[in-house]
Amino acid sequence: MTAQKLSIVKAINASLRTALENDPKVLVMGEDVGKLGGVFRVTDGLQKDFGEDRVIDTPLAESGIVGTAIGLALRGYRPVVEIQFDGFVFPAYDQIVTQLAKMHARALGKIKLPVVIRIPYGGAIGAVEHHSESPETLFAHVAGLKVVSPSNASDAYWMLQQAIQSDDPVIYFEPKRRYHDKSELDTEAIPAPLHAARVARPGTDLTLAAYGPMVKTCLEAAAAAEEEGKSLEVLDLRSMSPIDFDAIQASVERTRRLVVVHEAPVFLGTGAEIAARITERCFYHLEAPVLRVGGYHAPYPPSRLEDEYLPGLDRVLDAVDRALAY
Repeated sequence: MTAQKLSIVKAINASLRTALENDPKVLVMGEDVGKLGGVFRVTDGLQKDFGEDRVIDTPLAESGIVGTAIGLALRGYRPVVEIQFDGFVFPAYDQIVTQLAKMHARALGKIKLPVVIRIPYGGAIGAVEHHSESPETLFAHVAGLKVVSPSNASDAYWMLQQAIQSDDPVIYFEPKRRYHDKSELDTEAIPAPLHAARVARPGTDLTLAAYGPMVKTCLEAAAAAEEEGKSLEVLDLRSMSPIDFDAIQASVERTRRLVVVHEAPVFLGTGAEIAARITERCFYHLEAPVLRVGGYHAPYPPSRLEDEYLPGLDRVLDAVDRALAY
């Protein structure tokens, strides 16, 4: 396979297949990832082709799944763990924060923990409670973890390859509402660095910075604003830890205005850190305060209300208008 249009689901499946083929130490494990192929069919066909010893159906016990992955990593394996839904990760949070994130430093760098934890996240799929969380900031805050999220098929494929090859633990958030969006994937391309931001659409009047599911929303906002004569740059952050502040700064120095968009609540979110850093770095370039658009500081609502909760085109464009009015 070289260049073709694939959905994010198919791109992640292809990336896992490539990793399993290229490295016998790569294992895939999680709830229903084997025989069923995952609830979203991301791992479809992998157990049939690679066997039950490498694509492992686990008990419904997230703490045990991650704890087992840590043990396997200590023995030289590269486990790729699937957490079935974002809201299910919290039983494993202790293992991730107190063990996975700290062992490298605790051992003075003598051991490595190449564990990837895949987490479908975000809303807009009409799901019940615990199935539409955006907990990325809880992991980005933890030293010792890398946290990334692709927004398209190409990044889904390549960023997972890079995460699996990394000797550090990586939390890989998958935007489930975009799973079936298709885009071009070239499996022979040279990928960008894992934590580098990407200009998804150039512009001159204002920067929209987003990651994961909100990149498409920002691209739609930029297209709508263009009809009114406004030129918006869309920056796909791709990584929440570390954050590519240099790329954000370079964009803001061009456009002089910044709006950060994410599904997670605005309170203590990724946008807050970006707003603080960019205000420090670009104070004399900014012509308006850095604005943030995100979820509300409230538990995720029932599915019939999620359209009111999630940032959409209107809320993004409202923030753009407010920033441009300064």
